[in-house]
Amino acid sequence: MAVIKVPEPRGVIDPNRPVNALLKAQIEHLHEAERALPLKYRSEIYIRAIQTEGEAAEYIQEITEAIHAAHFEAEEKRRRGAAKRRGKPVISIAAVADERAERIARNRAAAKKSQKKSPNTKKSKN
Repeated sequence: MAVIKVPEPRGVIDPNRPVNALLKAQIEHLHEAERALPLKYRSEIYIRAIQTEGEAAEYIQEITEAIHAAHFEAEEKRRRGAAKRRGKPVISIAAVADERAERIARNRAAAKKSQKKSPNTKKSKN
C-alpha cells in the first residue's frame, strides 16, 4: 500500500480567531454538563460573551477540570460511605420474612381444611 504524506497544518492555533460553529456547539454541550454540577464547581463565565478561540479554550479547560474534580469528590464520598457500611452487622430480614410467609400459608391451609370438614348449611328460602 502506498504511503500518502500529509503536510502538517500551520497556524492551527489562533487564540484571537473568532469562534466557529463546532466550538460553539462544544461550548453549549459543556454548558449543559456544567448545569448538572454542584454549585461550587460551576464557573461564572457567561457563554454568550465567548467570542474568540482563546476564550473558548479557557472555558473548556475550566469546565473540564470542574467535571473531573466533581467526579473525584463523589468517588471519595462513595468510598468513605462504603467503608462505614462495612463495619455494620447485616440483619437477615429476608429469612424472617420467609418464616412469616410460611406460617401464614400453613394457617390458611389449616383454615381451608377446617372449612371443608364442617357441614354446609344453606339457608332455605321461606
